[in-house]
Amino acid sequence: MEQIKILATAKQVPERVVSNDELSGLMETSDEWIYPRTGIHNRHVVTDENTSDLATGVAKKLLDEAGWSADELDFIIVSTMSPDGLSPHTAAIVQGNIHAANAFAFDLNAACSGFVYGLSAASAFLASGRYKKGMFIGAEVLSKLVDWKDRTVSVLFGDGAGGVLLEKTDEPVGLIAEELQSYGEMGDAILTGRFANKNAFAGEISPLDPYFHQDGRAVYGFATREVPKVMNKALEKAGLTADDVDFYIAHQANHRIIESMAKNFGQSMDKFPTNMEEYGNTSAASPAILLDEMVKAGQIKPGMKVAFVGFGGGLAIGVQIWQL
Repeated sequence: MEQIKILATAKQVPERVVSNDELSGLMETSDEWIYPRTGIHNRHVVTDENTSDLATGVAKKLLDEAGWSADELDFIIVSTMSPDGLSPHTAAIVQGNIHAANAFAFDLNAACSGFVYGLSAASAFLASGRYKKGMFIGAEVLSKLVDWKDRTVSVLFGDGAGGVLLEKTDEPVGLIAEELQSYGEMGDAILTGRFANKNAFAGEISPLDPYFHQDGRAVYGFATREVPKVMNKALEKAGLTADDVDFYIAHQANHRIIESMAKNFGQSMDKFPTNMEEYGNTSAASPAILLDEMVKAGQIKPGMKVAFVGFGGGLAIGVQIWQL
């Protein structure tokens, strides 16, 4: 076990809530069409915030909750596929906003697996012994990446951020096992944010298409087929059975996918909690938002074993099992 403690959790979501019924005024859809297919009723959408604003809100809450000064941080990692811009990166903006003078900062983009991949990077830094305290945040403003007239995609996504503070510890807690896998040959199943090549030496200009596109059937099949395989590998590494895990905090993509996971492992849905009903798919932020809600509600307690499960764009899957 890598002895690393998740010391604090926090989330930040926009105040503006957009219901399925409100979306029916923008496109041909309804709550009766969206909810049975996705498990989503609402999503939170920014009005005047950007990704760094949500991430900064999380960062300040984390420091307040732990009673830490920003100067104590060794590093800040932000996982996002929807940064404010390519430069400066979102983590650097957060570092500046909270005046974390001693922290290095960088972004990581693993799309909907971003929470697990970012947590893996953060835990590896701490396990190395070179650093003692770190902050990891998943933050997304996906509303700027969707075509709000395309009901096959826009109804799925929301904006939000969540994060954790981590520190090296001598306590019997931490990362038990992880399994990360990428499937680049299937990358075309989820596409977004493609830039046009307009340089002076280019031949035919490549198309500019900033919007989200996905093959829903292919993604559903991938998630229900491949994610359980990776989960099993992580459990085997940990020397655990599915019954040994108290909660599975999975990426909140689709209620049907999570139901399929629970059934595959012979577990009650009580162990596979969801909150996509309120937030939709917030990509790298979704497990962090759910984790914070469950910690604050007293559902997740010290001593529990929790599996974090991410899957999506890349395509990629990540699973980590923690002793909290």
